[in-house]
Parts: sequence; C-alpha cells; structure tokens
Amino acid sequence: MKHLFVIAFAALMGCTPMPAGPDPIRLDFPEASRFRAASPGPATRPNSEIALDFIDLAFRMESGRKLPVLSRFEGPITVRVQGPVNQTTVNDLSDLLNRLRREAQIDIRFTSGDDANIVIEAVPNRTLQRVAPNAACFVVPRVQSWAELRAARNTPTLNWATLRQRERAAIFLPSDVTPQEIRDCLHEELAQALGPLNDLYRLPDSVFNDDNIHAVLTGFDMLILRAYYAPELQSGMTEQQVAERLPRILRRLNPRGQRRGGQIPSDTSREWISAMELALGEASDSRRRQAASRAIAIGQSLGWTGPREGFANYVYGRLQIGNDATLALGAFNAARRVYGQSPITDIHSAHIAVQLAAFTLISGNAEATIAITDRAIPVAEKHENAALLALLMMFKAEALDLQGDTDAGMALRLDSLGWGLYGFGSREEVIDRLNEIASLPPDIPPS
Repeated sequence: MKHLFVIAFAALMGCTPMPAGPDPIRLDFPEASRFRAASPGPATRPNSEIALDFIDLAFRMESGRKLPVLSRFEGPITVRVQGPVNQTTVNDLSDLLNRLRREAQIDIRFTSGDDANIVIEAVPNRTLQRVAPNAACFVVPRVQSWAELRAARNTPTLNWATLRQRERAAIFLPSDVTPQEIRDCLHEELAQALGPLNDLYRLPDSVFNDDNIHAVLTGFDMLILRAYYAPELQSGMTEQQVAERLPRILRRLNPRGQRRGGQIPSDTSREWISAMELALGEASDSRRRQAASRAIAIGQSLGWTGPREGFANYVYGRLQIGNDATLALGAFNAARRVYGQSPITDIHSAHIAVQLAAFTLISGNAEATIAITDRAIPVAEKHENAALLALLMMFKAEALDLQGDTDAGMALRLDSLGWGLYGFGSREEVIDRLNEIASLPPDIPPS
C-alpha cells in the first residue's frame, strides 16, 4: 500500500507576498518529459543481508502478522488495465513490464482478455480515499474490479494470509493525480501483487519501505522479485523451506553479493512505527511534531543509524517548517549527515537537498545553492523522480539569477518544465512551484 507523502520544501517566508512569477510568454511549455525506464542500479548489499530481508518481506505483513507460506503466481502472468487510464500511464506500465521481464525474469505481459491474473483499475481519487483514506493506492487478492472489492469488504476474500497460490489480484490507483504519482503506484503495487506484501523501514534501497523515498523499483527490488520466482521455490513453501534454499538462489542470481556483511539492522519496533504513523498522519501539527521527536528519541535509545534515523529527522524537519526554522534546519542537517554516510542513500540525500537549497537561497548564498543542487540533480534523474528533479533545477535557476547569470537561469528553468509537468501534473502547478521558489527572498534570513 503506497501512502500519501507529498514533496515539499522549506517555504520559510510564507507571509511574504508572492511575486508576479515567471512571464508566461517566456515559458514555452514542452510536452511532459519521460525517463528511459532504466534500472537505478544493481543491488549492492551482501547476500547475507538480502536473505534476511527476503524472509521478512515474504513472510510478514505490514501489521507484523506472519504469513504461513510463500504465495506467488505460477506460470505466465497477464495484466489488464481498465477505467480512465491515459496513454502516459499505459506507456509507464509497458516500461515497467519490460523491466520486470528483463531484470526480474518474470514472464508477465499485457492482455485484453477477461481472464487476466492482475487487473489494474483507475478510479477517481475521491472514491479511492473513501475506502482507504491514508493510501494513495493499494492491491488486494482474489477480486477483479472495484465493484467486486466493495462486495468483498470485511470478508475473508481479501485476506492475503489465506492464500497458498496467487491466481487473481486487483490494483486500484487514482485516475486524477499526477503522472508521477500514478507511475509510482504502479511500481509499488505491482511489485506487491507479484511478491512481498511487507514494508521495512530499515531498507535503504527499496520501494518496500514506507518512507516512500524511492519512486521506482530498484535493483534490490528486482533481485527480490527474481528470487521470489526462482525455479527452486514454489507456492506453499514454509519459511524454513524458503530459508534453506535462499542462500543458493542468491549466490546464483547475485554473485557480486557473496561477501561478508556488516551488522544486521535490528527489527523496527512497533513503538517507533506507531510514532512515525502519527507523525505522517492527520493529527494536529503539534501532535505530529511530538510524534516525530519521539521517533527520533526511540531510535537514539536503540542505537539506530541509517535510513530510520535519517527519515525520522527528515520528517521532524518538515513538520517544523513554518513553526521553528532553527529546529527545521537542525533536523535537515542531522538527516543529511546520516544519509551522507553511504552512496546507497544518495537519493535520500537528494530529498534533503531540496530543503537545504531553500535555506541557502533565502540567505542569498547562490554558490551554496548551486553546489547543493549540482550534487542532487543527477541523483534525482537516475532515480527517476521528476518532481524532485524539477524542484532542484528551479532552485539552481534562481541561484543563477542571483549571480547575475539570468540567461543560464532561464535556460535551466525552461529545461525543468517538462519534468515539472510529469511530476506536478499541470502547467498551473508548475508555475506555482516556480513562484514559490521565486518568493524566497534572499535578503531576509530565516527566523
């Protein structure tokens, strides 16, 4: 289940009047840009770690409930789309199926037939939110339409734990959100329809993580799915049976991972998860800030480092925007230090870069803004996050303007528009982002 988690940046001077914004005549909007649908890179962690991740992903649910057996589709898998799905979504799904065939070696293809194994149905976001208020999209077993889902609610039909083999599943995604949001839903929910049903906050390199940092399936995710459909495994196997076969499978699929691993991260406590859920939820701002602070404290007491420590600080920093700029900046710098310790969290660092670029731009430090964005822009592009990429380009464009290089600033601003259309959905939304960034006054320090 992909959760709602919107990119934001530190618009610290929210009471400042908005400027007139970019001249629409000078902004000749292109078509929305598209990525090459290439892998962000191969799995990089040792197989010993990946094996433990596989077991926790395959035999646990997000609630912590254990699954009795491995379940998967057996044989070729067909996918059908229905509802108001536009061509961009069809193209993105086609790219994803190509990656699944190429990288995960899964036999999966489009079909127009009624007997599809997986049906992807688009429904209005308001309709979807009435069923799952905190989810951007979701997947369920055994049903093939929204009408069947509604009929099966509160029945054992939708219980994944009762499956021994998958034959039918349905993915429900919103029809009226941005192209990037729809694509991100396709990646996570199709991966869960095929394989793991769990999310693990400890994972730095996976969409199977409720931090929603990764927008598309990673090399780790593709390795997990390829192992899931390895011929050595089959539906109905117990955790012990899978664990016995997994080292040999990973040795065959990922020989570069045959090396000594570091310390295995401990399980994520339910107390920490509950605090993060509250921080990301619909409570009052003060309660959400308190919950994020509590999550940071829990992690410190347990000696955690890595993605969980970074994410708790990132969320705390975001929640302090507009409340206490000093605390926000301190939290973002703490997250930056954590994420900067390993290249495996480069995309996490790129998310922090947006926040830090706002602070440096407000302070009038064009050189620092350019340095921050220059490091993050290629990372956002590699990980196919168009919204993040567009924002970084817009910040750099403003910094170039501050340096007096307005031609280069306008050229980069124009280059950001196609990515902005894909990431934010409309010309008006892109203009709003440009205006928000232009409203950060360089002569007024953050307070």
